[in-house]
Amino acid sequence: MSRTPALVLCALALLAGGCERPGPRGAPGVYPGAVRVTVSRIQFDDGDTFYLDGRPVRVLGIDTPETKSPDVGIPFDQPFGPAAAESTRALVTRAGVVHVVYDGDDIYGRRLAHVFVDDELLGVRLIEMGLAYENVSHFGDNGFPDLADRILDAASRAPRPRFEEPYKWRRKNQAKRQGSG
Repeated sequence: MSRTPALVLCALALLAGGCERPGPRGAPGVYPGAVRVTVSRIQFDDGDTFYLDGRPVRVLGIDTPETKSPDVGIPFDQPFGPAAAESTRALVTRAGVVHVVYDGDDIYGRRLAHVFVDDELLGVRLIEMGLAYENVSHFGDNGFPDLADRILDAASRAPRPRFEEPYKWRRKNQAKRQGSG
């Protein structure tokens, strides 16, 4: 009985153009806040992080191998780190259309986002290429259960990456910063 008024209101809102209609699976426009990005505004960092207009963006759902970054205590590249970084750069720069769907910030001040390249999830592509581990099972779906399911499905189908999980590699190789306990 309480669902009927809600359904009527949603139907009226759809007719008035006030609600988004579900689109094809994975089309970024079906998510509130999806933003089309001009690739020239992106500076690439590693496989799962880039800068958009100077602000770091962390790709949700995946963890790619590390690249050398002395400012955060990464003294050398993890195996496959440069390949993951180059693959992300190539997938994004060759895409006809890039969208990001933001989900707040992480503890390091990076914007968290799902990234779509030509309406495909970047995270899924990197997993399929063997250049990323999924991290949905650790961090959750971030309010995007359908996207998280696609990432988990890709990880279950893809061969296991040939590099150590980045969080384990960081524990062994990342230098601790002064004053960080």
